[in-house]
Amino acid sequence: MKQRSFYIIVLLFCTLIVCNSFVDDNPWFSITKKDVELKVPKGFPKPVYTFKNNPLNPETFVLGRKLFYDPLLSSDSSVSCAGCHQRIAAFGHIDHQLSHGINGLIGKRNVPALQNLIWKDALMWDGGVNNLEVQPINPITNPLEMNESLTNVILKLKRNKEYTSLFKKAFKDTVINSERLLKALTQFTGLMISANSRYDKYMRKQDTLSKTELNGLKLFRGKCATCHREPLFTDNSYRNNGILPDTSLRDTGRGAITGEAKDNNSFKVPGLRNIEMTYPYMHDGRFRNLKLVLDHYSKGVYYKGYDVNLNLSKGLTEKEKTEIISFLKTLTDKEFLYDRRFADPNMK
Repeated sequence: MKQRSFYIIVLLFCTLIVCNSFVDDNPWFSITKKDVELKVPKGFPKPVYTFKNNPLNPETFVLGRKLFYDPLLSSDSSVSCAGCHQRIAAFGHIDHQLSHGINGLIGKRNVPALQNLIWKDALMWDGGVNNLEVQPINPITNPLEMNESLTNVILKLKRNKEYTSLFKKAFKDTVINSERLLKALTQFTGLMISANSRYDKYMRKQDTLSKTELNGLKLFRGKCATCHREPLFTDNSYRNNGILPDTSLRDTGRGAITGEAKDNNSFKVPGLRNIEMTYPYMHDGRFRNLKLVLDHYSKGVYYKGYDVNLNLSKGLTEKEKTEIISFLKTLTDKEFLYDRRFADPNMK
């Protein structure tokens, strides 16, 4: 009898330990003031978005994280921001060429990675959104993605006791509105800063690169850096990179925003940090690996109106392609990819 009582006590104790490991204050998911400090990496330019009117604090960040991973933001509660922006892919989407929304609907563009967003002067492949705070409105209201309205989202949040508490902690009162929703999401995504790859450590003289990687860096600077400018590896411009348009998508890119024919088939130059993890590539996800991307730039069939900076008339040898790809892999920032701050709080 005593032995049985002992086993029952042990079982209850183990159950208590397991349950406590899943509580909301799990250290892995807790956020402190230090966690939300904005630290501009050395050598980076001044951010475009500064959080001046959206002061960073742990409670608002936690609210933004909760919202980012919550399918409640979609009309049928089946799609979250994280459904397309996968942490394992530097918050890109490695499963599909194009975005996927409610009811299995397919969008018309590849999901861009989310990183270093506060240095972007405009968002989306066509630059159609000019402020980080309003960017979430696009996927939330897009009928091919989350197909919801901000009005309905706010109604759902107001009916949710957990969100009532989270908004009160973040903003010190019980008001729940779209402005606060967007500010919270912005704090979460705006702090997704990637600046500690092997390349960065090499530039800080904290690490070395192999001969192949160094050759790739030299080639990259000679042939790619006009558009993919260090340290962000983008110049935030819009370029026609010569790929034949997928007529089924009816996507004219930047031209649809400006109304200028010269901007047709031009898309925003993406940053290349963590590029190893963000396949497939191009605005329509047509290239499944980096070799195919370099094949295109080296000897691909250029479409009319392509940017003159892409004229690699001599092409690239197979050895040079290998070297460039080796360098590009040094841009993988494992500390960013595994940063606990951006982990799904539901996976406890």
